Amino acid sequence: MTSFQSVAVIGAGAWGTALATVAARAGRTVTLCARNTEHAGRIAASRENPRLPGVPLSHDIVVTSELALAARADVLLIATPAQHLRGAVNALGLHLTKPVPVIACAKGIEHGTHKFMTDVIAEAAPHSLPAILSGPSFADDVARSLPTAVTLAAKDEQIASALVQALGSPTFRPYHSTDVRGVEIGGAAKNVLAIAVGIAVGRKLGASAQAALTTRGFAELARFGRALGARSETLAGLSGLGDLILTCSSPQSRNFALGLALGRGEAPPAGKLAEGESTAPVLIELASSQNIEMPVSEAVAAILSGKSTIDAAISGLLTRPFKAEE
Repeated sequence: MTSFQSVAVIGAGAWGTALATVAARAGRTVTLCARNTEHAGRIAASRENPRLPGVPLSHDIVVTSELALAARADVLLIATPAQHLRGAVNALGLHLTKPVPVIACAKGIEHGTHKFMTDVIAEAAPHSLPAILSGPSFADDVARSLPTAVTLAAKDEQIASALVQALGSPTFRPYHSTDVRGVEIGGAAKNVLAIAVGIAVGRKLGASAQAALTTRGFAELARFGRALGARSETLAGLSGLGDLILTCSSPQSRNFALGLALGRGEAPPAGKLAEGESTAPVLIELASSQNIEMPVSEAVAAILSGKSTIDAAISGLLTRPFKAEE
């Protein structure tokens, strides 16, 4: 089986830094690549990322802004936001000299193209081996060695298994899969649904409404996934239902926090990117093109775009025709 000894993480935000820490704990040689020399220099000098305060960075991790240096690694983790993934891989691809696993660590669907993250990687770096990492995880938990389980999917099962062996440790447990699309769909759709649940909590609609939105949200996530070829067991696993439960119940979730603020009539949290906000319009466009009903996601997209008020969206969901449970 292939053995991966060196890992580079592209993107030195909180999640990228946490993943670099994971790889170092797994015994890999690690490079963390920041977007610019100033950010790289600050992290290298202080051995701490201001975006992940209180978590010391191992001195074994090389911090740089040079993509050419990062591209030499055996495995590349792309920890940029979903809508910046293509640009990051385009730039990285100029330095790739051999087929190498490129793992998307963002959860979303690209605007305009409606493409999932591994499809973007395949287009931007044709000689790469695209993979996806997703599941219930927060950067702070992962960086502090709190127990975390995720899913890592690649089309080739041997590659997926080898990547899991390269990144896994006693506190970071990746499961491998070949259901790439299922993992991508679960990660992207749950972010939109977490906004819906956050709105319900912010509006003080009660625990019953929160539970109903979570379960009905999962039903439409599963319906969408099956229509696009995802396996049911993947959607019901860590990268689907597991991730949905976490992001619909924790204040650490940026998507839940955005929904919470909207439900309370407050300004969104400053400086925090909620991937669900970018994913919502693309998700419903893709669902509509496949004639897939996603009423909860549609309501979120309408609220975010200003096409509907929260009260009108809630009323619309409650007055939908009665139907059998799915």
